[in-house]
Amino acid sequence: MLQQYPSARLEKAVSEFARLPGIGRKTALRLVLHLLRQQVGDVQNFADAVATMRREVKYCEVCHNISDTDICPICADPRRDSATVCVVENIQDVMAVENTQQYHGLYHVLGGVISPVEGIGPADLQINSLVERVAAGGIEEVILALSSTMEGDTTNFYISRKLAPYDVKLSVLARGISVGDELEYTDEVTLGRSIINRTPFSQT
Repeated sequence: MLQQYPSARLEKAVSEFARLPGIGRKTALRLVLHLLRQQVGDVQNFADAVATMRREVKYCEVCHNISDTDICPICADPRRDSATVCVVENIQDVMAVENTQQYHGLYHVLGGVISPVEGIGPADLQINSLVERVAAGGIEEVILALSSTMEGDTTNFYISRKLAPYDVKLSVLARGISVGDELEYTDEVTLGRSIINRTPFSQT
């Protein structure tokens, strides 16, 4: 039987790249062959950047966004509106909302949404820490900016029940975002308008 690759080291590199989401073995092979054509120093810089990122990037102790420090730059910025917290599913959603330049409050990254099919329950998400932030006082509005899917709506409802004992305004994005759309793939204009025209959660 002929070996699939002329080098066992090449095959191992391809297998590692193919573990990345959305990368099949053909794409992985193309990426590996591209690196093979580069200078050794350039490839070492690439490898060092990935290793350093994994070793040193942290999660903000307040909002769970990624950061180089214990408290992310957004939470540490005194110019941000600390009375408003935008709840999002993941870090990509923080980037999407920031790109609209329409929101100036803080964030809370859940790390996912409730999905019984995938075995993800409330305890797997950063919901308790959100409740603790609200309970500590100072937060006047929580914007539930989750994707308008069944899982997102379920998570919205669960959070609303957990925050019911507290005197805090709950709102959701205006439905300029189509039902079933993922937040990170929504265009910036639509997402920005949805933030500005957000509605009380009780009306949804």
